[in-house]
Amino acid sequence: MLRVAILDDYPVVVSGLRAMLEPYADRVTVVTLNRGQVAGPGIDMVLYDARLADTDVPLRQIIGAFKMPVVLYTWGFSPRLARESLAAGVQACVSKSLDAVDLVTALEKVAGGSVVVMPDPCADAAGRPVHEHGLSARELEVIVLVADGLSNQEIAERSFVSVNTVRTYIRSAYRKMGVERRTQAVRWVTEHGLDSR
Repeated sequence: MLRVAILDDYPVVVSGLRAMLEPYADRVTVVTLNRGQVAGPGIDMVLYDARLADTDVPLRQIIGAFKMPVVLYTWGFSPRLARESLAAGVQACVSKSLDAVDLVTALEKVAGGSVVVMPDPCADAAGRPVHEHGLSARELEVIVLVADGLSNQEIAERSFVSVNTVRTYIRSAYRKMGVERRTQAVRWVTEHGLDSR
């Protein structure tokens, strides 16, 4: 069974996480750590939301304080935050909107040594509703990046997926948008007020 420490989060988040994971008590249990408290023996990983951090405490310092995987666990998930956090040394970036089964699966993958990135399934990177324009969160994210002028390879690197997966998202999004070419997609994004600029 995994023992997961949640660091310095709001009491409602800690309580909610414990209640959410209670049906999976045979697979994972949650303990709480306060700032300055070191995770003791038997703790497998630390969940931490950098958005709750003091601005003078860098993420690298938090990671350096623990001898175990640190998982960024946040409402504010975005590809950019994931990229920067992974570069700082976290082993996983997961959204607080994940349901219990997906969260437990993600934590078990981290315990197995995997790097895990699990975005918010309910909104795109900018917090826009998923179904407003008929696109999934990933399709919308990819199409906005297309409109920003990124290549498929650049989108793949930014979104932590393969180039083939990017192409699949683009084809699917084009079909839903009723467009056939990149220039048409850019115009569609602009007309719908979805461009990131």
